[in-house]
Amino acid sequence: MTVDTTADQHPLAYLLSQRGMSNEAYLFRVAEQHRRMGYGQMGHRKEKASRWVSGENAPTLHTQFAMAALEKIPPEAVLAHGWPGWLLLAVPDDHAVLTAPWTTTATVHALEIAGGPVDRRKFLITTSVTLTGTIAQWSGAAPAGAVAAGGRRIDDSTPDRFERRLDELRHLDDELGSGEVYAAARTELRLILSALKDSTYSEHVGRRLFGAAAEASRSAGWTAYDSGQIAAAERHYVTAMRAAASADDPVVGANTLAFWAIQQYSTGNPRGAIDLVEAALSQAPRIGSARMTAMLHARACRAHAQAGDARAADRSANAALDTYAHAGPMEADPACVYWFNLGETHQLLGSSALNLGNPRQALKHFQDASTAHHSEGEAYDGDAFPRGHAIYLARLAEAHLALGDIDAAVDTAHTAIARMGGVTSARGTSTLHDLRQKLGRRRGVPVVADFLNYTADTA
Repeated sequence: MTVDTTADQHPLAYLLSQRGMSNEAYLFRVAEQHRRMGYGQMGHRKEKASRWVSGENAPTLHTQFAMAALEKIPPEAVLAHGWPGWLLLAVPDDHAVLTAPWTTTATVHALEIAGGPVDRRKFLITTSVTLTGTIAQWSGAAPAGAVAAGGRRIDDSTPDRFERRLDELRHLDDELGSGEVYAAARTELRLILSALKDSTYSEHVGRRLFGAAAEASRSAGWTAYDSGQIAAAERHYVTAMRAAASADDPVVGANTLAFWAIQQYSTGNPRGAIDLVEAALSQAPRIGSARMTAMLHARACRAHAQAGDARAADRSANAALDTYAHAGPMEADPACVYWFNLGETHQLLGSSALNLGNPRQALKHFQDASTAHHSEGEAYDGDAFPRGHAIYLARLAEAHLALGDIDAAVDTAHTAIARMGGVTSARGTSTLHDLRQKLGRRRGVPVVADFLNYTADTA
């Protein structure tokens, strides 16, 4: 977990900020508890907590046990989650989302939290333990039954409408970017939650409503992440997995895991991403879609590449291409993989090759993405996905740069900047910023200097 000294970047600083408590006052309480537990005297100068938050050092295990006792958290949770992950269990909302039982009632409560105020923390709210626990609980949770809440009885027409609206949201995210769509996804989530809580429905309709809630939460998670709100994104992803379990819907569960994996490997946890994708792939036989299975293999390739495992990445790349060869018409696949074709496969494999330091292979994949002609509609459609296209173009420019073709790199970088115009995406902006930094090392080349000056306002 990345930490620094600001209140939204470290769980301890966040917790004390929420309580309006100073470092000194908190340490005094910890020192008293430390003594009561028989661990002896403990210094409580305020600088001690500042060093914990900055990452300069961590509390001793006895100090953590004393802190946990104050929060009514058992010592085994401290040992299981490690520092500072166990502190997340002291935040009530996180506890409800991360560790509450996987029941229909707890899922509804998690959906209420997810639809509430936006969580603007900058640290990840999951640890390796909570990731593993989420996967295990999802696999074994009981689906929802019939509900007779006393409200108006609803039928399949209600989830029909929600599913159509959520499909439109997916396409709006492609066209407009994440900024406004995040708010829209959370609005949809609240509407679905209202139907779940205030209506009477059959078991079948209830599960479809939970499936819609899972997709709304997944959409909120993806757009929150793309907007740079990583803690909010993870809360939405965990909540989506709970709702997917209540829905007994392997498609929305596997799709959520695939999107969550992007956040994990992009924020320094590729092993966690691999675990998520492998859990998603375990559902492939039940889902029965070669297109979706190929997408998951391509996502696994990205995770293995981020982990630096070239052999595993190659296996996943081959599995993605081999599986995609058996994909049928788009209409026969789950609606959520409308974006995935042969061109997209090559874009993901090219990005993986770039991560592994093989720009020549990456360049070939990027070129193949544009010329895929397995059948109509297989080439990557940059017009339909301007944000994704801008990111892939930035990676193509990086491949050209690594191969010494500066003119091609700059030309491609100009196109990437143009493609991003008007689409809100913190992820896209960050990718282009990284490209400018790499080009900045060649500032002495006139075409590079011109590009950097032209794009100075976008930095």
